Amino acid sequence: MINKSFPAASENNPFQPVPFQKVFEAQAALQLLLSPEWNIIGATDAYLRECMTERESIVGKSIFDVFPENPENHDSSATSKLRRSLEQVFATGKPHQIKSFRYDIPDPERSGIFLERFWCTTNTPVIAENGNVIYIIHETTNISDEVKAREQLNESKERERQALAQAEQQRIRLERLLEQAPAAFAMLEGPAFTYSVLNNAYQQLFPGRELVGLPLFDALPELRNQVVYDIIHNVYNTGETFEGKEVLIPVARYKDQPLEEIYWNFIYQALYDADGKVTGILIFALDVTEFLVARRQVEKTASALQDLNRKLEERVEDRTKELRVAQADALNKKQQLESLFMQAPSAICILDGPDHIYQLVNPVYQKIFPGRELLGKPLLEALPELENSTIPEILKMVYQAGETYVAGELPLMLARHEGGPLEQIYWSFTYQPRHNGEGKVDGILVFAHEVTNQVEVRKTIESSAQQLRLVTDSLPVLISYLNKEEKYKFANRAYESWFNMKVEDVLDKTALEVVGVKAYDKAKAYIKRALAGEQVNYETAMPYPSGVRYTNTSFVPDVRDGEVAGFYALISDVTEQVESRMALERREQEAKAMAEKLAKANQRLMQTNNDLDNFIYTASHDLKAPISNIEMLVEELLVELPAESLDQKEVSTIINMIRGAIGRFKKTISSLTEITKLQKDNRETLATVSIADVVSEVVLDLDKLIEKTGTQIEIAVGDCTTASFSEKNLRSIIYNLLSNAIKYRHPAKEPRVTVSCEIKQDYLLVQVQDNGLGIGSKQQARLFTMFRRFHDHVEGSGVGLYMVKRIIDNAGGKIEVSSEEGVGSIFRVYIPLS
Repeated sequence: MINKSFPAASENNPFQPVPFQKVFEAQAALQLLLSPEWNIIGATDAYLRECMTERESIVGKSIFDVFPENPENHDSSATSKLRRSLEQVFATGKPHQIKSFRYDIPDPERSGIFLERFWCTTNTPVIAENGNVIYIIHETTNISDEVKAREQLNESKERERQALAQAEQQRIRLERLLEQAPAAFAMLEGPAFTYSVLNNAYQQLFPGRELVGLPLFDALPELRNQVVYDIIHNVYNTGETFEGKEVLIPVARYKDQPLEEIYWNFIYQALYDADGKVTGILIFALDVTEFLVARRQVEKTASALQDLNRKLEERVEDRTKELRVAQADALNKKQQLESLFMQAPSAICILDGPDHIYQLVNPVYQKIFPGRELLGKPLLEALPELENSTIPEILKMVYQAGETYVAGELPLMLARHEGGPLEQIYWSFTYQPRHNGEGKVDGILVFAHEVTNQVEVRKTIESSAQQLRLVTDSLPVLISYLNKEEKYKFANRAYESWFNMKVEDVLDKTALEVVGVKAYDKAKAYIKRALAGEQVNYETAMPYPSGVRYTNTSFVPDVRDGEVAGFYALISDVTEQVESRMALERREQEAKAMAEKLAKANQRLMQTNNDLDNFIYTASHDLKAPISNIEMLVEELLVELPAESLDQKEVSTIINMIRGAIGRFKKTISSLTEITKLQKDNRETLATVSIADVVSEVVLDLDKLIEKTGTQIEIAVGDCTTASFSEKNLRSIIYNLLSNAIKYRHPAKEPRVTVSCEIKQDYLLVQVQDNGLGIGSKQQARLFTMFRRFHDHVEGSGVGLYMVKRIIDNAGGKIEVSSEEGVGSIFRVYIPLS
């Protein structure tokens, strides 16, 4: 019973508002939200798309009004199934599923037309707190494609079953016809000529001898050394039909009995498969011993013919009657043969006379040309498109020479329908001459097979194989396929250069024979894993006969119907890469060892530098007091000396020398103090410094020296306005370089100094260029060492450039100098931009 506790919809409010409506509509599932009255309250976007409708067209309406029954589907019970499912959900409060049912939907573009659909539907109740069902979530899935695919599969299986049954029926009918045929008939299969089919007439030729299932020369071993042996092998190897007349073939009719001289008329005709390959021999045989003996007896008694003439005339009437019986029998046999041809599964026709008129056309032959009238018409009239082909000449040759012609995969342009377009059709056929009672050719028997599909498939396979061969032969890697016996069935041209043998010589050889014992021993474990169904990848050194190669190998198993038929092999020569990698590893080890040595040396140097820094700092600090004492003692000494002593020239000179030595000593100590400060604190605070301002301040500080020496200063720093650097250190660099350029001016030149700046890659390049004395190439190597001076006529301590170098090195920059004696010097300072 349906619960009616759900609030009824009003005219202004056709349905109750749904929480999270947008969330519900955006779901990926095909869902409807139904009220207890089965009205549609909500629908997901996915449902609307699948049912090709719009939300405004269905919301508020009954689901059965929106999706009515398809009147054209008389077997449908879709609405009743859906109604029962909904009622069950409302009654039980439990979900219910309809696994598969047909419910067609209206076509939105064609009124009154329905689209066939199959659905899997689940109806799920929404339970209120009081236990009543207030909504139903109707979720469905379109399974139309799955249902149709299943129906098509069942139909295909039924058609296949009927076709197999029909083929089996035709096979049984054909066997019965052959069994009942009056002529001796047998079929031999394979190169061993095994008896597979023979009729009673053939078996009666050899009563008591077992034939079926035995090879011809095992069943009748007496034939091995007779002409039959060569004849039948020639027919099998060439496909050429052989017709023997009155051939003497001694044979025993009973096993273990003496041979009888039997004369035979027989035809050996090749049997072909769908690909035109000879698979067996068809035998038509007739024992003509009695007729031959009778004829020879007549020939021997020719002289007595006159005596027997009367008796023969008396027997003419009897013979005439026998002839009529024989003619009737022959007609019966002809009808039976025609019946056999008409029911045969192969295309057969008989062309009568020199004009090749269709005398007989079986259904299989006629089916190749549906709608075309053939029977009773000459070949070229029925199929005029053959006139310019090779067929007329072939027919003429067969008719005139009386020789069978066999063609394999001959292309002909033919129209299957009258007036239809020409298409290329491939044929395998046999033209066999038909002889009349006088032994003359009076027609042609045609056995034809259309092999167009087989040829096209083979050509496609051959083309794909050729393309694969071209691709694989162009690659420098080994590509091959080996079967379960580890024999090569495919190999690309790379094998020729690797193993010095032709590809043709590689095929059908085992892996052991091709790669050699040593290489095979290393690979056989991997080969075993590949033949067990595992994909194998490995890299190793392979000792091939031509030399050791490092290879990267992949074995991919070829699994067919759950069995491994073989595996594909892809082998790349990675000798160069491996040797390069090994050399790189050796170099890395050497570099690592060198780095360890350098690290230890660097550590020792750092310790030495620290010791040197400490010594310089201690020396500069400890020497200040003694030199001050010396200076004070000298001054005291001067006070104590009498005036007459001071007036002496020698004393005055010595005093000046002492004062100069003390002054230089104090400068040296001061320089050492600056160096220790620089070394103790090499990380000055960085700031944005104006290059132009620093240069201008240094020029002002050196104003008196510039004016005294008459030096011309040119400043060109407009390309780089600021730098992130310690202002004090930058000033020290500019001051030292600019003051040195002025101090070491050339006495014969007007001194000129240029200070410039530019951005160069990741550096700010500050350049100081002069036209002074210059520095020799040997001296430049020692230019930035401590206390190194190259010109004694200028005062200095020899630590200025050393300090400049230390400042720049500490900042991560570099300094370069290019100089020529008598020409001038250029100092280039590279300051990192970041």
